[in-house]
Amino acid sequence: MRILLLGSSGFLGAHAAARLRGLPDVRLLVSGPTPAADLPVDLTACPQAIADALLRAAPDVVVNCAGLVAGSAVQLTDVNARGPAALCEALGEVLPATRLVHLGSAAEYGPADRGTPVAESAATRPLSPYGATKLAGTVAVTSSGLDAVVLRVFNPVGPGAPAAGLPGRLAAQLRRAGAHGTVRVGDLSAHRDFVDVRDVADAVARAATAQGPLPPVLNIGSGQATAVRDLATTLVRVASFTGQLDEGGDGSVRSSAVAWQCADIAAAGTALGWQPRHALADSLADLWNSAPPGGSVR
Repeated sequence: MRILLLGSSGFLGAHAAARLRGLPDVRLLVSGPTPAADLPVDLTACPQAIADALLRAAPDVVVNCAGLVAGSAVQLTDVNARGPAALCEALGEVLPATRLVHLGSAAEYGPADRGTPVAESAATRPLSPYGATKLAGTVAVTSSGLDAVVLRVFNPVGPGAPAAGLPGRLAAQLRRAGAHGTVRVGDLSAHRDFVDVRDVADAVARAATAQGPLPPVLNIGSGQATAVRDLATTLVRVASFTGQLDEGGDGSVRSSAVAWQCADIAAAGTALGWQPRHALADSLADLWNSAPPGGSVR
């Protein structure tokens, strides 16, 4: 089986690459801006250029981990919305039987009812350009007519977590502050579903190799709502930090608008035989141990 992985240099993509390389009878091709990439596939290019690259790779499965979590509305639209649409158009033209595994985001859902896990059938009401553009990408994939599945990832955490998310950002701040310093954060009262990035990578591998059609969208989360304050407390303990955690900083607009979110992961269990295996405390310990000195977290 030939699998083409797009976005292999990112947080999710790098872990997906490691997991896919471990599969028997799989030839993994990666696309990205690194010298180790097998070929360039630019999803912001015209569909014909993407189609030409796909023909050269001739994959049985394409895994799309490419995406932006921050940037201008134009940049987010170009990569998160137009990119998947162009990829689907190119696949439909030259490799219509190829399976597509695309990574979506829990930000596509928006506000949720406290205490009720969010199922794939829930309304999508994104509150940010990021969530809206990821939803547009999901719609492009699910309406393409391809053998495709969107893995809607909740809040990934684990080794190598970037500073674009709270766990990676807090780890970087703790390293810069030293054991007895002060770390200024925003409101930590929200509840989120944190899932280990290695569990996400396992879901990717299972979706790529599953026999037969899959549901159009599958939630990939831990199935548990964790208080962000509890996550911060655990990371502080892992870091042996004895200084001050000050919640008087600027908080996330999304956290104030989406106070509680948790994934219903039953469908992923049924369709993929998948379940999360990493405890959050272990994910945070591995994040801390993977971070370089000085707080430089990618």
